[in-house]
Amino acid sequence: MTDPAAVARGLVPRNSAAPSTAGSHNPSHGPQLIHALDRHVDLLYGDTRLFRYVYRPDTPPLESPKPYFHPVRTLAGNKVTVFRPHDHVWHKGIAMTWAQLSGQNFWGGPTYVRDKGYVQLPNNGRMAHQSWSEMRTPPLQNLERGPGGEVSLTEHLTWITESNETWLEETRTISVPEINPTEGYWTLDFDFTLRNTRGQPLVFGSPTTEGRPMAGYGGLFWRGPRSFLNGTIFAAGGLSGPDVMGQSAPWLAFTGKHDGSGAASTVALLDHPTNPRYPTKWFVRNTPYACASFAFAFDEELTLPTDDSLRFRYRILIADGPLTPDHFDAHHASYAAG
Repeated sequence: MTDPAAVARGLVPRNSAAPSTAGSHNPSHGPQLIHALDRHVDLLYGDTRLFRYVYRPDTPPLESPKPYFHPVRTLAGNKVTVFRPHDHVWHKGIAMTWAQLSGQNFWGGPTYVRDKGYVQLPNNGRMAHQSWSEMRTPPLQNLERGPGGEVSLTEHLTWITESNETWLEETRTISVPEINPTEGYWTLDFDFTLRNTRGQPLVFGSPTTEGRPMAGYGGLFWRGPRSFLNGTIFAAGGLSGPDVMGQSAPWLAFTGKHDGSGAASTVALLDHPTNPRYPTKWFVRNTPYACASFAFAFDEELTLPTDDSLRFRYRILIADGPLTPDHFDAHHASYAAG
């Protein structure tokens, strides 16, 4: 059933038909938002639920509670995320995370400690939703023409340590600037502004900055479905395969296949040239599972002074089928110009 909740903008009526997981590339109406108050927001396009964004999760404290996207689907309805996999239960679809922030863990689970390995410490923080300031959807024709009219949500959050100290205030804008049924993809944009409210500098690091080689994860993170095991990794500049780990590139893409249908989907991550340390380094794996993250502090710490802010702009493109590097070069050029 459609969630019987209300929202000021983009509401799907209470008697609307429930969306299916099967895709429709020719919807009779534009994208719609369903808001289950104090829980989650869904984006529907035709009969496909493109995403569910859970902004008040029921997450155990040891998993560092934070908002996440799951499920996320292609226009054809194929799921490209996984939730709480048994190997890393703190992995949840697509989520903003941080593993090493001045000794606090906003990633989940144990913390990597130099010369000791992973240790469960009393340092699992949380990212807490505070309010929405915008939630809107455009007419269908505007969105399908691309940027200029788009689904947009603006949220305010705080990053709170396990000892209940607020270290960061965040403004997060989530938007869908393009749904392109002709070419079989849609785009999900993020704009994060993080302001240091701790009263002293904050240091963004990673397990690699703490001594674990090639483990520089942290930041906006995607965990793919089980069937994407041994999928294809490629990135700008002719980079490909697991060797992309720790390399810098303006974009990275991952193509995997789905059980049952055997259909392929591609998830691409695009960095914006205004971001700190552009082009970002990448944390990416295709075994023992599929994942990728923008990792600006992969092997070098970044210090955020008191009362200063960091801004990051990212795009994730979700496509049916495999796409070529030329496609992503062209798409990134367009994104970078915006």
